[in-house]
Amino acid sequence: MIQIETIETSSLGDRSYLASDGEIAVVVDPQRDIDRVLDLVDKRGVRVTHVLETHIHNDYVTGGLELAQRTGAAYVVPADSGAEFDHLPAGDGEEFQAGRMRLRALHTPGHTHHHMSYALENADGDVEAVFTGGSMLYGSTGRTDLVSPEDTVGLTHAQYHSVQRLARELPAETGVFPTHGFGSFCSATPTSGTASTVGEQRRVNPALTSAEQDYVDTLLAGLDAFPAYYAHMGPINRQGPRPVDLSLPQLVDPAELRRRIEAGEWVVDLRERTAFAAGHLTDSLNFELGDNFVTYLGWLYRWGAPLTLIGESEEQVAEARRQLVRIGIDELAGAAVGNIETLAHGAQLRSYEVSDFASLAEAVRQGPVQVLDARRDDERAQGGVRDSQHIPLHELNDRIGEVPEGEVWVYCGSGYRASIAASVLDRPGRQVVLINDSYGAAAEAGLEDERPTEGAGSPTA
Repeated sequence: MIQIETIETSSLGDRSYLASDGEIAVVVDPQRDIDRVLDLVDKRGVRVTHVLETHIHNDYVTGGLELAQRTGAAYVVPADSGAEFDHLPAGDGEEFQAGRMRLRALHTPGHTHHHMSYALENADGDVEAVFTGGSMLYGSTGRTDLVSPEDTVGLTHAQYHSVQRLARELPAETGVFPTHGFGSFCSATPTSGTASTVGEQRRVNPALTSAEQDYVDTLLAGLDAFPAYYAHMGPINRQGPRPVDLSLPQLVDPAELRRRIEAGEWVVDLRERTAFAAGHLTDSLNFELGDNFVTYLGWLYRWGAPLTLIGESEEQVAEARRQLVRIGIDELAGAAVGNIETLAHGAQLRSYEVSDFASLAEAVRQGPVQVLDARRDDERAQGGVRDSQHIPLHELNDRIGEVPEGEVWVYCGSGYRASIAASVLDRPGRQVVLINDSYGAAAEAGLEDERPTEGAGSPTA
């Protein structure tokens, strides 16, 4: 009996898989921190013979090359991927035997030109599963605009036909195991569910329920910004990532920490957003450690700039490092650990208010309030706080001069992105109020405009 186990990377919205027949195993789309895979392999007592990539990934650095080298497995990468290291190229229809399992490569372009899905057959030749990478997702498909603007329309048509092919050639009971679609920006539209079959997707997937042009038009209309660090992932993965390093960065003392901040280096505080708001080092930035941490730090980070972390413990710093190596941020300038008052070394801490939408509504009733919306364009199109200024978080560093001096209330969908924006804005001359609240409360407080005006809004509103 074939067993398929999921290795979840919730911080990036991705999944990797270990499939085994009890003795032999294959791994599909492993993340950079392969210790999780190796621990599971040891626990199951199996031998990995194949590591397979569905495509050259744009949203994370793969652990496939190192995993194949560590286990002695064949490293299977789609043909025409441009991979610059030794590997076993997979062409359409090629089969790979792994113990009592057989994997058949199915060319499914769309997410990339070279994208492959892998149908998994048991010893009787029955198809039990298909690893779909960024093609057929749960109620959606992978986005098609990561290669180049010139290729997007063609890839979108190709994506439609790829998903149609999977539905046509595979049995309805085939389990579907995508890599993307659990919060990943590699998904063209939001996905639904955590498990599915080809038969279910025939009923719900837009590539299988819509006419081709309707599918293409809808997908293209829904594409919005994706993290800036994606530009670095493809080149790293094609060249072959170096072995991962999860060691703790060098610890720095408070004086050195202050010097780095004064030099304009990136100093990132990992603490919970309200703790940061209550007291933090001037000019430090707050990226609360959690599932959103690596996406938004990677999105705003100036690639290659010295980066120092502030954590409450070495364990917190170690977890941040693990998440950062997944997107290729390998070089950390150091870390400072401990109580923030101690790390301030006598310097005065900055702070700002934390509030909610109900309090904002009361402030608006009392007089003009400057409000900043840090959400994405697609969210803003669905509604926003009346008279608020809209600057998506990923554009804020470049557009910070557009935010007036004085008091500004900052919000997003949940408070996480607003907390980052607040830390960017918190400088002398500006008083920040973080709205640490779910956006749904804005409507309840009578603040929402369903058709918000784009642009700066009223500087004093």
